[in-house]
Amino acid sequence: MAGHKLDEIDRKILSELQADGRMTNVELASRVGISAPPCLRRVRTLEEAGYIRGYHADVGPRELGFEVHVFAMVGLNSQAEADLSAFERRCREWPLVRECHMLNGEIDFILKCVAPDLSSFQSFLTEELLRANNVASVKTSLVIRCAKDEPGVPFDVLEARIARQG
Repeated sequence: MAGHKLDEIDRKILSELQADGRMTNVELASRVGISAPPCLRRVRTLEEAGYIRGYHADVGPRELGFEVHVFAMVGLNSQAEADLSAFERRCREWPLVRECHMLNGEIDFILKCVAPDLSSFQSFLTEELLRANNVASVKTSLVIRCAKDEPGVPFDVLEARIARQG
């Protein structure tokens, strides 16, 4: 199901849950203008179709003592599919790596990492990341501050696009 195949109520459900995944089904149904039973059926259908991938709390890393946030740009020796997949598997095993994205261009991967302190990150960098199979280079940038961190997608942009097409 592509985004444009969802009806307006499905998109409202997704938008509301993206903003507050803890609301009750009754509250959600009220916000989107339908009764609770069909709302719950729609939510379950959206979950099964992969539009809703899960529910989680947005915890504050710094409040929990993870003071260091780093983006690591990784270049690999080989970009053969087996080597790319092996690196991705390895990234999923590293707890400090919170996001791993394969890129097009000079950098093969960008990793978003968190650590309690600089020495912890340095240990990860020198003992794990730089020693990993197929890693040719790593450039790191320490995050000074975050100006924006919005999860999900901008539903207002989706609605405007659908309105232009319809």
